[in-house]
Formats: sequence, structure tokens, C-alpha cells
Amino acid sequence: MSDVVIAGGGLVGLSVAWRCAQRGMAVTVVDEAPGCGASRAAAGMLAPVTEAAYGEEALLRLCLASLQRYPDFVAELRAAAGSELALRSAGTLLVGFDDDDMRALDELHRFQRELGLEAERLTGRETRCREPSLTPRVRGALLVPGDHSVDPRALHAALLSAGERLGVRVARARVAGVRIVQGAAAGLELAGGDVLPAGVVVLALGAASGRLPGAPDLPVRPVKGQILRLAGAADLLSGTVRALVRGQHVYLVPYGPDRLVIGATVEDRGFDPTVTAGGVHDLLHDAIEVVPDVGELELVETLARWRPGTPDNAPILGCSGVPRLVLATGHYRNGVLLTPITADVIAELLDSGQLPALAAPFTLDRFGEEQAWR
Repeated sequence: MSDVVIAGGGLVGLSVAWRCAQRGMAVTVVDEAPGCGASRAAAGMLAPVTEAAYGEEALLRLCLASLQRYPDFVAELRAAAGSELALRSAGTLLVGFDDDDMRALDELHRFQRELGLEAERLTGRETRCREPSLTPRVRGALLVPGDHSVDPRALHAALLSAGERLGVRVARARVAGVRIVQGAAAGLELAGGDVLPAGVVVLALGAASGRLPGAPDLPVRPVKGQILRLAGAADLLSGTVRALVRGQHVYLVPYGPDRLVIGATVEDRGFDPTVTAGGVHDLLHDAIEVVPDVGELELVETLARWRPGTPDNAPILGCSGVPRLVLATGHYRNGVLLTPITADVIAELLDSGQLPALAAPFTLDRFGEEQAWR
């Protein structure tokens, strides 16, 4: 029997498994296709300052704490997995094209300065000096030097390898439900009828966490995103570029030696896996508006996956209302960014029984649910 069984083998599930195994726990991760969910589609932006929003200050603090951990997290993971995982630390540009964009950038910059966040306002000329491939129509930008990126697929592969080297078992099976014995979680039920017993269950199924037999109904919904990957982009961009084009957000994230991610749509369509002609057209059209040379690149992959959305766009961490069932889900757009901090706080909870104070605002009971960890 495992000490901990984790439902979900994405970035969050594997990072929790790795940290728990480092603390001497026997861990099993259950996922029928590890890394093929939201982790596979993610662009890998680590951008808490760029995405800072009014009313989300607690989430911002959590995101900043996780970003602060990233350099050591990547270095430790690279050594543990024997991989070439790396951060791209060229920063992020948020660019604008018209008067409305400039006003929005100025407002965001004021908010960032109020919070003491590092961001610099650039002119159009200064913006193109940093990223010469940008269209000459760019009017200005915000430069956020501390907002970085990482390749989520390489991160997932490293977590899988590092965990397995520490004895983490990965069961490639579909989770059918949480096994409940005398009112407490006692393991996972698998499709086909098998049961994996465990002392504690961690639910890290992303968008699929909302309705799982044996677990409480969670306020987690799938938010569809279509995303594109292109090849031939060597030296096109040094860092992430984000823009607003006709009211629609688009981002371009370089990774690897010559690859580029373009994303992403935001659609409330349930678990719809369809990549649509309109979605691909809009993303490419907007990206080419920002960086014209994108039109010369090779389109190598189109993908649709589901972000785990919550009513306040923040994760659900800690107690579930069911004894011995712990939650690590609902990360919405910040799953990659929040991977290190989620792993640390959940491992600490499982080891000591105490959820770190930084995670306290993100427990399920903020939605009116009863907390029941013991």
C-alpha cells in the first residue's frame, strides 16, 4: 500500500509526487496518459507581473512566491533527472498598437507600481530595439524583466524521470473514483475495478477534478484553449511577447532552438476537443499582426485542451471536506507557474498536517465548503 496515491500525472501531480518522495513517502501516481492533458498544451509562461489583476492580490503573492522558487526548482530538477531543462529569462513584453492599448498599458503600469512590481514603460522605438521582429506599427510596451518561461513538456519529462528515480510508481490507468472507507479516503478506484489503497489521496486531475465519484463536487470547470506550435523560429524572438489585437489577447512564446507557441483561445465549451478553423485562423492572424515573419513559419501542431477554471481564477489547495483526501487543482491559467509552490505546500501538509500560511487563502472552504483534514 502506498502512503500517498495521486490522481493525475500532469505537472502538478508529478511535482507533488517528487516532493513527497523526497520526504520518504511511498507514492503512486495514477494517470492513463501522463502529461497529455493541460500540461501538454501549456505555453509555459511564468508571468505573475504581466497578469496581475485587481482583486487578485492574494493570488499574485502565491504566484510571485512560486516564481521565486523556479530557478532553484529547475536546477534541482535538472540534476535529479539528468535533463537539459532550462528557464528562458529574457523577460516579457506586453505591446500595444493604438490609443486604447496605450491607456490600458498605462493603467496596468500604475497598478504594478502601486504593488511594488518591476515593470518598465517603453516607447515604440525602444520596444522594437528589444524585439526587432515586431511590426513597425507597435506604439509602445511594458517590459517585465522578471516574467520568464519554461518548456512545459521538458518540465514534465524531467519530473517524471526524477520521481521514478526516487521510487515514485506511475500507474497508467484511468481513475474511476475515490475509494471511501468509514467516511475517509482510502485509495483510488480504477476503471476495470482494481483498487489502489493508500493512506492519503491527492486529487490533481485538473479540469476533470470537478465531478469524481467519492470526492466532493468541486467548483472546477473546463475552460477550452486552442494553441499552436510552429517551427523555424530561431532568433525570431528572445522572450515572450503578449499583445492585444482587436480586443483579443495573443501571446508568442519561444522555446527550444527554433520553436514558437502561439495561444490561446478562451472558450467555455466543456470538454470539447475540437481544433476549429476559426480558432487557428484567429490565432495566426493576430500573431502575424504582431510579428509579421510568423507567416513564414511551419505550422507543426494544433491542439485543444482544458484549463481547470474556478470561480475566482485561483487554485484549490489543501483540505477537501473528506478526511484523507487532499486537493491540488483548479490552477486555471497558472498551472505551470504554480507547480513549485503547489508541490511544496501539499508535501508539507502531508508530512506535517499543516498547510503553509501562504496557501491558506486557497482552501476549498472559501467557497463555503466544510474543511475536514485530520
